Amino acid sequence: MAGMRGKQTVRGMVQSLAVVLAAAFVVYLFVPHDDSADPVKAVDYRVELLTARRAAPYPVVAPAGLPEGWKATSVSYKRQSDDQWHLGFLDPDGRYVAIEQSTAPAGRYIPDVTQRAEKTERTQQVAGVAWERWEGPKYDALVRTDEKGSITVVTGSASFERLTEMAAALETGKA
Repeated sequence: MAGMRGKQTVRGMVQSLAVVLAAAFVVYLFVPHDDSADPVKAVDYRVELLTARRAAPYPVVAPAGLPEGWKATSVSYKRQSDDQWHLGFLDPDGRYVAIEQSTAPAGRYIPDVTQRAEKTERTQQVAGVAWERWEGPKYDALVRTDEKGSITVVTGSASFERLTEMAAALETGKA
C-alpha cells in the first residue's frame, strides 16, 4: 500500500504540471503580442525642462529643430546632486545620445556620464564654439565648460556626426 501511494503522488504531480503547461500555452495563444512594435516609448520632457530652467544656476539646454527620427527616451533634473540635468535620446539610427549638464567637478562628472571616456587633444567646432572631443570604449562625447563653471556634455554610443548634430541643436530658451 505504501509503494502505491508514492506512485500516485508522482503521477498526480505530472498530471498537475501538464494541466498548468496546457493552460499557459492557451493563454499565450490568445494574448496579443506584437514583436514588430518599438519597445522604447518616447517621453515628453517639456515640464522637466521648464522646472530645470527655473531651478538650475546655469542655462539649461535642450534641442530645438532636430530632424525627424530623434526620440526623447529619458529626462531628469537632480538639484541635490550638483544640479544635474539629463535628457536622453535615440537618434534616427537607434543609437543613444544624451545631454548632461551639471555644476559637479569635471574630474569626476565627465568620466561618470561618458562611461569612462578620456579627453583627446582634438576639438570639434559646433556653431562657432569649440567643444572638447572625448573618446571611450562605450561612449564618445563632446564637452564644453562655461565661464561660470557648469559643464555641458553631449555623449552616447552614436557617431561624432550625430553628437555634433545634437550639440548644434541645443538652445537655452527662456525660463
